[in-house]
Amino acid sequence: MSPGLKKEGLEWIKAFAIGILLFLLIRTFLFSSYEVEGKSMVPTLQDGDKLIVSKIGYTIGEIDRLDVIVFHATETEDYVKRVIGLPGDSIRYENDQLFVNDQPIPEPFLDESKGQWDVGTFTGDFTLEGLESTNAQTVPEGKIFVLGDNRLGSRDSRHFGFVDIDEVVGQVSLRFWPFKEITVSF
Repeated sequence: MSPGLKKEGLEWIKAFAIGILLFLLIRTFLFSSYEVEGKSMVPTLQDGDKLIVSKIGYTIGEIDRLDVIVFHATETEDYVKRVIGLPGDSIRYENDQLFVNDQPIPEPFLDESKGQWDVGTFTGDFTLEGLESTNAQTVPEGKIFVLGDNRLGSRDSRHFGFVDIDEVVGQVSLRFWPFKEITVSF
């Protein structure tokens, strides 16, 4: 083997190794892909949708109310939900209106679902202290309160309580499948 071919072969091996290293760094620290399982986020996200989750956003910035996030629900399962309450927030629902710290918060992403169901209230009235899962007047420090957009069929903070901020994987930043429904705003 000529020295030129040997040198070119080593360059290709180095380039390949650097490529794999960059891929692993990006996958571990910046972005990850997820597939939606279930109907708790309908109509925003459907069962089988494929998502890109930005991990870096929450290492640099803050979680914002109404962000769609992925978090570790158990050791083996991750959930996709919408952030409703941040640390220190008091939350209540009255007549299908969200109130955070006694201020009404619009939820336009629920309009399509509300129109599909002939029910008295879509979310149901509640306060934090009225929920067995929380028994708190406000969202504790280091925690968030999350709900699925399909309020009639979502297992969320109303059932399992607050989510530890440390369990948040990241913010959903892109739906890339199905291809005809690519979305970047949730």
